[in-house]
Amino acid sequence: MMLSESCQVALKEWAVTVRALADGSQTLLLRKGGIHEESKDFRVIHPEFLLYPTYEHQREDLLREEFQPALRDLLAEERYGQVITFSHFGKVDELIEISDQEKVDDLAPHYIWTKAYAQSRLHWKPMLPLAIMLIRVYRMEHPVTVPYYKEYSGCTSWVDILDPVSLGKLEPVLSDEEFQRQIDEIKGSLGLAVATG
Repeated sequence: MMLSESCQVALKEWAVTVRALADGSQTLLLRKGGIHEESKDFRVIHPEFLLYPTYEHQREDLLREEFQPALRDLLAEERYGQVITFSHFGKVDELIEISDQEKVDDLAPHYIWTKAYAQSRLHWKPMLPLAIMLIRVYRMEHPVTVPYYKEYSGCTSWVDILDPVSLGKLEPVLSDEEFQRQIDEIKGSLGLAVATG
């Protein structure tokens, strides 16, 4: 499988969630859309993207207790306001849509948020299904820091980065076997068929 050598598209996500994706403790994202999506709902228009860690709206009480220290650690780190550092790259392995609160609850072992927060994502715009993005995450060869521009601001999911970001040699954060095991567990939680062989 060929992966890109550079990327100009980034997906915004809480920094604490990006850390969970980066250390392999989570392999999914739940999305309905950023507040200011052009189409007013979320679309996976880019199957490959940089992971853009954001610090707005993160709250300890929206995380499961065991992941709250990770947020405290992140918030204690020194940050520089006018730059963004990319260290991980994601590729959508599969997209599953659900509309059932029970299924969101069944996924709880596979995400770092509280069930109540995950449910809030389901219930926002209730006529639209919730997109579960199953993501293979890769560690970039070297973190890349780029200038922050005001065009990157706002509650939107996708950001077009002004200059291409070199990815270097990409290393998956999970082995093929571990990634497949996690995907099978997620699908099993949803009552879906899992890979065999």
